[in-house]
Amino acid sequence: METANNDITVLVTGGSGFVGGHCILQLLQNGYRVKTTLRSLSKKNKVLASLKTGGLTNFDNLQFIEADLGDDKNWAEAVTGCTYVLHVASPIFLRLPKNEDEMIRPAVDGTIRVLKAARDAGVKRVVVTSSFGAVGYSHTDPNTLITEEEWTNPNDKTLSAYLKSKTLAERAAWDFMAREGSELELAVINPMAILGTSLGPDMSSGFELLKKILDGSMKGTPKIELGIVDVRDLAELHLLAMVNPAAAGERFLALSGGVMSLHQIAMLFREKFGDRAKQVTHKELPDWQIRLAALFSKQAKTIVPLLGRTRNASNAKAKTLLGWRPRSNEEAVLATAESLFKYNMIKDE
Repeated sequence: METANNDITVLVTGGSGFVGGHCILQLLQNGYRVKTTLRSLSKKNKVLASLKTGGLTNFDNLQFIEADLGDDKNWAEAVTGCTYVLHVASPIFLRLPKNEDEMIRPAVDGTIRVLKAARDAGVKRVVVTSSFGAVGYSHTDPNTLITEEEWTNPNDKTLSAYLKSKTLAERAAWDFMAREGSELELAVINPMAILGTSLGPDMSSGFELLKKILDGSMKGTPKIELGIVDVRDLAELHLLAMVNPAAAGERFLALSGGVMSLHQIAMLFREKFGDRAKQVTHKELPDWQIRLAALFSKQAKTIVPLLGRTRNASNAKAKTLLGWRPRSNEEAVLATAESLFKYNMIKDE
């Protein structure tokens, strides 16, 4: 990574989030000045506490700005003086919207709002956090590797509103760049399941699945495979894509490499944590049982579209082009579990 200094300012959108927090931490550790947007400045102390947990003691180079992806207010101020923007934020929904457009429009419009503000302010490059869901969700051939060349079909009927919003928001970003990006550069990161060390007790949604395995509330594991990336490696990949000239105009799949089934994760917990994992199931559920349960359970119904989906994707581009060296799936999974224990999300007996 190129040597950073205090003359370079980076805007991170969504600084109170799991990924945003780790991006801020690494930027400050590398000597950058950082601005970050929060939907409400009431979250400022939460961000500061998480950065302290990450080992930071000096916050002189950090500035907070209140800005919402659904409103033009303060975005011009947020990007002023910035060389780079890491657009990590996604619209937040406390409930699943009845109409998918309620989720899709804010994602698309918010991304374009950030890109326009960055372009108008003379920002050099924006790195957008998209999702593997925008790349390989429609992929059906388990025998071929999924690469950045592929796109999820937004008309796939099994696509959730969230994944559809990610797909259409990334499409809109590339379309904007081709049409009116001017001198602005764009790079996109497409992470798989984001796990790893949490900087605070507010866990991301990805932790819930592993929590259910660890605390024994999942009585049997569905046959689902995960591609995984450690959040620390994901933050590093954002920084690499930010400064490396080769990253301009490129998208990068972010995963450790290979996949892990939920059953493999359960067995890893039983192996590594002994008595702390005594409630972890060793049963793997057949697909028919999940499909049957889906007739009566909303939770099971959300799992059905994941059955039989291949997650066989390649991280070669990020490793070759940017020199990225991610941790293993096992390291990311165990770090997640340690955070769950640390913040008393699991009874550690």
